[in-house]
Amino acid sequence: MALTTRQRRPLPTDMHTTSSTPYTKLDKPEKSGGDGEEKGLRWFLPLVALGMLRYMSATSNIIHDCDEVFNYWEPLHFLLYKTGFQTWEYSSQFALRSYLYILLHKLAGGPASWWFYEEKVKVFYAVRIFLGFLSVMADAALVVAVSRTYGKRLAAYTLAMLCLASGCFFASTSFLPSSFAMYAMSFSSALFLFGKPATAVAIAATGVILGWPFSILAFLPVTFYSLFRRFKYAFISGIVTSIALMAVSIYVDYFYYGKWTSSVLNLLIYNVVGGGESHLYGTEGPLFYLRNGFNNFNFCFILALLFIAILPIAKKKYGPELLVIISPIYIWLAFMSSLPHKEERFLYPIYPLICVAASAVIESFPDLFRDKYNPNDNSLLVVIAKGLRPLILGLILCASHARTFSLTNGYSAPLEIYKHLELHDDAGTGSTLCIGSEWHRFPSSFFVPDYVSEVRWIDDGFRGLLPFPFNSTLGGTSAAPSYFNNKNKASDQQYLQDLEKCTFLVELHLQRPYLPRGSDLNTWEVVAALPYLDRELSPSKYRSFFIPYLWQQKNVFGLYKLLKRIPQSET
Repeated sequence: MALTTRQRRPLPTDMHTTSSTPYTKLDKPEKSGGDGEEKGLRWFLPLVALGMLRYMSATSNIIHDCDEVFNYWEPLHFLLYKTGFQTWEYSSQFALRSYLYILLHKLAGGPASWWFYEEKVKVFYAVRIFLGFLSVMADAALVVAVSRTYGKRLAAYTLAMLCLASGCFFASTSFLPSSFAMYAMSFSSALFLFGKPATAVAIAATGVILGWPFSILAFLPVTFYSLFRRFKYAFISGIVTSIALMAVSIYVDYFYYGKWTSSVLNLLIYNVVGGGESHLYGTEGPLFYLRNGFNNFNFCFILALLFIAILPIAKKKYGPELLVIISPIYIWLAFMSSLPHKEERFLYPIYPLICVAASAVIESFPDLFRDKYNPNDNSLLVVIAKGLRPLILGLILCASHARTFSLTNGYSAPLEIYKHLELHDDAGTGSTLCIGSEWHRFPSSFFVPDYVSEVRWIDDGFRGLLPFPFNSTLGGTSAAPSYFNNKNKASDQQYLQDLEKCTFLVELHLQRPYLPRGSDLNTWEVVAALPYLDRELSPSKYRSFFIPYLWQQKNVFGLYKLLKRIPQSET
C-alpha cells in the first residue's frame, strides 16, 4: 500500500508569494457583474447631476462683479459685433488682458451669434452654457477620480457639495479667468489622482497661462509632487505646454494689440515687480475671505479648514495624494489674505478643493471615535458618528440652497430689467440708454438691442475711471486712447453732459432721503420695475440666507427701474 502525504491548507501568505505590493481597497474583488476597470462611481451620475445644476447656474446666475462684464463680456461682444466697452487694461499702452482667453469663448459665442443672429441675449446664455460644460467635465473627472481612489462615499459627498454649494454654483458659469483656473484645478487634481502626473502638470500650466497667472501658487503642490513622481515626463509636459501657450498668447496679443507684447508678463510685472496699485480699487481686512468663505460654503468651509485637525487619521486613511490636492486651500488663503485688495472671485480656484476637504472630514467622523487597534469597532459613539454624516451633509446643502436662492432672487433685477429694452424698439434707431450710479451693474452690451445706438454714463458722483466704447477710428483693439490711465482717475470725457439726449434711463430707487432723476414723472415714465434687495437696510442673516416666511418680511427691497423719456408733446 502506497504511503500518502497529507497536504496542509495553504496559508493566505502562500497565495501571494509573487507579489510585494501591499493590499489596498483596489485589490478587493469586483462584485458579480462588475466591470474590472470601473470602480466606484461611474461617469454617468456625476455628468448628469453636475450637468443639471450647471445648466441651472447658466440660466439663473447673476453677475457678481463688474470686472466680469467690462473686462470679458464687453471685449467678446466687440469681437462678435464690433461694438462694446473697453477698459484701460485693454489699451495697447498697458495690454494687461489676454485676448487668447477671450478667443476661447468665441468658440461658443461665434457660432451662437451666427445661429441666433440679432438675439444677443441668447448668445450670452450660450456662452454661459459653454462655461457650464467646461465645469461639468472638470468636476465630474474629480468626482470619479476621488471615487476610484478613496471610495464611493467620499465621492458622493464631494459630488453633492460640488452640485449645491453656493460658491460652486456661482463660480462655475462666471466668465472670469479665476473660474477657468478653477476648472483647471479640478481637472489637474483628477489627473493627479488617476496617476497621470505629466498630464496634470500640463493642465496646471494651461490654467495658469490661458487663465489666471496668479493661480500658479495654488497649482504648486500638485506640480511639485508630480515632478517628484515622474520628473522627466512631468517636466517635459509642463515646459512644452507653457512654451506653446506663451507663444500662441504673444502672437494673439500682437494681432490684437498691434505690437509685440505679452499680456501675461505685463499683468505679472504690473502686480508683482511694479508693486501694482490694486489698492486703488478697494481694500479689505484680513478676515474678508473667512467671512466670504462662510457665506458661500457655510459649514462646509469650516469643515474644510478643520481638515488639518484630522491629519493623523488622514495620513493613514487617504495617503499623501489627498493631502497634496487639498493643501492649496491653506496656501491660497494665507497668501490672498495677506494682500490688501480682496475680491470674492480671487478664491474661485480652490472652490472644488473646499468641497473635497469638507467631504473627507465628514466621511472621517466615525474614525474620530473608533479604537485605533480595532478597525471594526462599532461602539455607540461610532454608530452615532455614522448617523451624523448625512445630517451634517444635509444641513450644509440646505444652507447652500438658502444662500443661492437669496442671491438669485434678491439681486437678479439688473439682468432681467435690461431684457425689457427689446419690447420698446418703437423708440426708434438712434436711441440712447443712460446709466448713472448703476453703471457697475450693467450686464453687458449683449442685453442692449441694436436700435439703441449708444450707452452713456451720467455723473452721479463717481470719481473713478469708467470704461469707454472701443474706438475703431483709433484702431479698435490696438488703440491707446489718451483718456485712459492706470491711476483710476476719472476722465472728463466719460460722462454725458446733455441729459436731454437720454431716451432711456436705468436707476435703482431705494428708500433714501434724496430723490433720483427718474422720480420726475413729467419727464420719465416707468416701463419696467423689479424688486431689488436693499443690502444696507436689510439684516445680514436674513439677506445672506433665505429663511422661509422671514426673507420677505425682514428684508427691505427697492425697485430697479427702466424709464423712458416722455416726448415733449405728451407733457
